[in-house]
Amino acid sequence: MEEQLIARLEMAVARLEGLSLSSRGDVEIGVGYDLAVDPSIVAFDDMMGQYFVRVSTAAEKIGDQVLDATKILEEAFTVQKELLMEIKQTQKPDPAGLAEFLKPLNEVVMKASKMTEGRRSDFFNHVKTVADSLSALAWIAYTGKDCGMSMPIAHVEESWQMAEFYSNKILVEYKIKDPNHVEWAKAVKELYLPGLRDYVKSHYPLGPVWNATGKKAASAPPKAPTPGAPAPPPPPQTSLLSSESSQASSSCPNEGMAAVFREISSKPVTAGLRKVTDDMKTKNRGDRTGIVAAAAGGKEVHTASPSVSKVGPPKLELQMGRKWVVENQIGRKDLLIDDCDAKQSVYLFGCKDSVLQIQAKVNNITIDKCTKMGVLFSDVVAACEIVNCNGVELQCQGSAPTISVDNTSGCQIYLSKDSLGASIMTAKSSEINVMIPGAKPEDDWGEHPLPQQFAHVYKDGQFESTPVSHSGG
Repeated sequence: MEEQLIARLEMAVARLEGLSLSSRGDVEIGVGYDLAVDPSIVAFDDMMGQYFVRVSTAAEKIGDQVLDATKILEEAFTVQKELLMEIKQTQKPDPAGLAEFLKPLNEVVMKASKMTEGRRSDFFNHVKTVADSLSALAWIAYTGKDCGMSMPIAHVEESWQMAEFYSNKILVEYKIKDPNHVEWAKAVKELYLPGLRDYVKSHYPLGPVWNATGKKAASAPPKAPTPGAPAPPPPPQTSLLSSESSQASSSCPNEGMAAVFREISSKPVTAGLRKVTDDMKTKNRGDRTGIVAAAAGGKEVHTASPSVSKVGPPKLELQMGRKWVVENQIGRKDLLIDDCDAKQSVYLFGCKDSVLQIQAKVNNITIDKCTKMGVLFSDVVAACEIVNCNGVELQCQGSAPTISVDNTSGCQIYLSKDSLGASIMTAKSSEINVMIPGAKPEDDWGEHPLPQQFAHVYKDGQFESTPVSHSGG
């Protein structure tokens, strides 16, 4: 009996020592200590088992593109777990060393960001949700109240808000069409809220705890400059340390944009400019008369320029019976889609100074990277999205449950009486005006500018946000 009791006491003492070592950063973890059974690491695995499995299961039911994005999401969380294990054995590094330490996580973030580039796929919102959500993992870079970041718990909550804009689009678009997409979007959110948030709250509310007696973190090796070559520019900011980098730059006035402005002001305004001779002026050039010359067959001839040369051929076609593609239409005021149905979507990309009419109900309309573009449509089943545009006019003659405007400058939205109940979501956009019809047909339209500034006040344990209105004197 005594031997069994002693053995049980020894096991209890060993477990208590393990718990103490795992929670104290000022104690070196012993050689025989197994990090895999550390309570915080075990809790991380439990979190992934509880929340990520739902994301993966739903992705497998959707398709390859969503599954690829989900694998990147899993890779990012796996890297974070490895970094947490490394932190328990490593001394707290300086800012440069921290950037090097977080490099594996940054590489996954950049991989997800690259998936959002180029032409949009049908699953852009899924990929964008993953890419934007990964910034929540930057809580691991928190080093104290002066590092320029929010506290870890608040950082996770704030970071998810960026991804939720696209997650909500998935919920709206697939609410009726496919519950698997809805399940995936909800599962991703729960992975962060409450999953990651509660994990950080339980184990790292004040940030990661480094080991004061552990090994030193490796720093990026300095590159030797080439003899006679100018000094290389400073390295780009690490995406996960953007806030901390900005904090560092403010304490170093000789670096960053301050140095750029000083260099500009130190040179004469006309330095480096070519002198314009009389024959180079527009009024004296024969090739700039403002008249478009006609070639054989009555086709217009446009002078090629570097920017125009990259534009692809104009398109207005139905692809695979599901998606109308309108691309690279320049100066066309008579674009028309009349043979469409409620199962088809319309995607506009790279159009300029043109007008498109959609004369039948469609499922979804997306306007991407267009300038001075007008779109007139009747009804939309899911949503109308305006992204990365400048100077867009949108007129709904029927109904539209959702209209979203993202990263757009200058947007005029005309609503019909049937679409007054539309939900309008905006993000990173300015100069958004909504026109409302009058009570009578002869009445003038009412113009309502949407606020782009908000005031945030902490009250009763939470922040209250109210739009800021500006009135002229």
